[in-house]
Amino acid sequence: MRTIEVSEVTRLVRQLCIDANYYLPADLRQAFVNGQNAEESPLGKTIFGEMIANCDLARENNVPVCQDTGMAVVFIKVGQEVHIEGGNLTDAINEGVRQGYVDGYLRKSVVRDPIDRVNTKDNTPAIIHYEIVDGDQVDITVAPKGFGSENMSRVFMLKPADGIEGVKEAILTAVKDAGPNACPPMVVGVGIGGTFEKCAYLAKKALTRDLNEESPVEYVRNLEK
Repeated sequence: MRTIEVSEVTRLVRQLCIDANYYLPADLRQAFVNGQNAEESPLGKTIFGEMIANCDLARENNVPVCQDTGMAVVFIKVGQEVHIEGGNLTDAINEGVRQGYVDGYLRKSVVRDPIDRVNTKDNTPAIIHYEIVDGDQVDITVAPKGFGSENMSRVFMLKPADGIEGVKEAILTAVKDAGPNACPPMVVGVGIGGTFEKCAYLAKKALTRDLNEESPVEYVRNLEK
């Protein structure tokens, strides 16, 4: 059995909130470069160039890549041989988000209730997804989800007979309907199967994948391409 203090979880979540908003992942920046090289339109090349410059300036100056620093979505895998002590794990995660958004000068967008619209002033509570796994490790991923993209999310309820073509049509419909409203860079996360909340969770989790990673399942790999 391994013991982990909740204060360590808070410290890590705080830093992850800041890093995730300041530093664009290398795979995504490279996708911009690849896109710029392949782009035929002069305007398109210019826009890619501005996006590359923006992420480089954010990294150099330790400022957010985008003014919309999102709602903190936390994926946490906790090994079943881990004992958390010193407090409540959910409270520790939210405290890390609070510290990260306050100390990192990140925009606080979260309200306590969608109707009365009172801002919590520290971007809590976070959206937390727990997973119990084997072992004595804790794995934490923080994804600040901006609402320019979140508002363009879609759930489609398909019939089994719709098959793979129905899946393709649903994805293309979501992208076409979103148009330019979802803030760039745009990564399409897709979840298929299960109940409607399960496929939404899978789609959100898919956004955290390395862009160079390919599915080990052949038909999924072909569909992604």
